Amino acid sequence: MKIVIVGSGFGAISFAEKFRTLAPQATICLITRERDGYYSRPLLSHGFSKPGIEQSIILKPFPTLAQNGIEIFSGATVTGIDRTHKTLTFIDDASSQETLSAYDKLILAQGSAAFVPPPFRDNQECFHLLNSLNDLKKLRALRTALSTRLDPVHWAIVGGGLIGCEVASDLALAGDKVTLYHAMDRLMERQLVIEDSAKLQSVLQADGIEVLLEQAVTGFQKQNDKIVINSAKPAGFDAVIVACGFKPHTELAAAAGLSINRGIKVTPFLQTSDPDIFALGDVAELPDGKLYAFILPIRSQAQWLAAYLADGSEQQPWTPPAFKPKAKVHNFVADNPLPF
Repeated sequence: MKIVIVGSGFGAISFAEKFRTLAPQATICLITRERDGYYSRPLLSHGFSKPGIEQSIILKPFPTLAQNGIEIFSGATVTGIDRTHKTLTFIDDASSQETLSAYDKLILAQGSAAFVPPPFRDNQECFHLLNSLNDLKKLRALRTALSTRLDPVHWAIVGGGLIGCEVASDLALAGDKVTLYHAMDRLMERQLVIEDSAKLQSVLQADGIEVLLEQAVTGFQKQNDKIVINSAKPAGFDAVIVACGFKPHTELAAAAGLSINRGIKVTPFLQTSDPDIFALGDVAELPDGKLYAFILPIRSQAQWLAAYLADGSEQQPWTPPAFKPKAKVHNFVADNPLPF
């Protein structure tokens, strides 16, 4: 059996390693746009206060994975899936060389992109996103450049959800000035009860972060060397990071004619509308409409799917484990975290 995996995030690597253990004779091929190796995306939001994070965040270089019998094509973009002939085409981003690869089973685990609200899309030169190691490298380089003439650097974070709060907290710990904009009346309203939202706000404010609630940002503009945020309280900043959630990478699946909604629609067996194509992680939308973008359920999906495809030892559909998302905000622990 030949398994082809698209993506190299936590779900993709967890599946590949588990499947290799269960099916030592199988061929496993992994195709990814990443070049640096398998790294921890959750650690990206702590990428400013820790020196040397660009290296320590990498959990396994791709050559290490290759030693486990996993064929890796890094720095490559999948351009199409031919479901009739069970092949996919990918291009090496550096050389533009095109390769055709056959598969018996295809695993889509390419994760998600940072969501950019429609009103912001005409001004993308005014802000930054944090969704990959490459994004982090660019932001750290920007911070270093700004720090040579500004003390401290003043950041605006747009979005008071999980990632926005984590990034704001880490930049403040690194010694920068931070203003956090959030359109809702409390922070992390999807993950925290009212009391914990208030506690989180107090922790951030104690760290010197200006928290602006019920502040809908409508756009950005450059004025001299500042980025001005348009809202009820407009202000200028040295740099802006937009952290408004995530958008699953569904483009490849849609072009192949698979059923999509917010994510790639799957059955309780993580099977797409094509019986030989499966999806897991951020990109997989279960029949109840949920997408599981957290480590514990993604690990569970990967291990379940590996067993299901390797030897059929999993006969029952995948069921999500009980878990409560945690915010990696410095000096904060929720008293009553909500289950997902």
